[in-house]
Amino acid sequence: MGINERKEREKAEREQRIIGAARMLAEKDGWTAVTVRRLAQEIEYSQPVLYAHFENRDAIVGAVALEGFGELGPVLRASVRRGASPAEAMEDVAMAYLEFAFKRPALYEAMFVLPSGLRFAKSDTPQSLRDTFRAMMAVVEPFCANAEVATEAFWATLHGLAELERHGRIRAALRKERVTHIVDMLARRS
Repeated sequence: MGINERKEREKAEREQRIIGAARMLAEKDGWTAVTVRRLAQEIEYSQPVLYAHFENRDAIVGAVALEGFGELGPVLRASVRRGASPAEAMEDVAMAYLEFAFKRPALYEAMFVLPSGLRFAKSDTPQSLRDTFRAMMAVVEPFCANAEVATEAFWATLHGLAELERHGRIRAALRKERVTHIVDMLARRS
């Protein structure tokens, strides 16, 4: 292995340590605890080293969010039961999305709430975001002529439910009923 390859590998390893430390701190203490100074202390590097990898905290949040999208897309695809009807498949994806939001609250916040610098629905949208959107669109498409717009509405609805429930503004016990209602509304439009 040449010097350049080793340097690139070491750089990637440092970046992964920074991202991992940010995720760990956010899950443990919330995103307000994730500062460049605290991350530098956590991974035992100076702040300038972190800035050599990430422009600012938002860029670190963006890197965490990208990892999250890399995890969410496969979770959504795997959630669909074998032999499920189109409506059941949409319900499976909706429940998996909400479960992801509740089981990984700091990661979800990085993906959908905090400034991250990620660009959605643009020519330079990262592949993991596109893949996650496609996983959602696959279950919406059977019901809608304009699957992209319908998927955006489905996603926005799920996000709203996740945020309202995460903050105790709607009853968690009625999650399944709300999802069934949403699926019924989308399925009726076909």
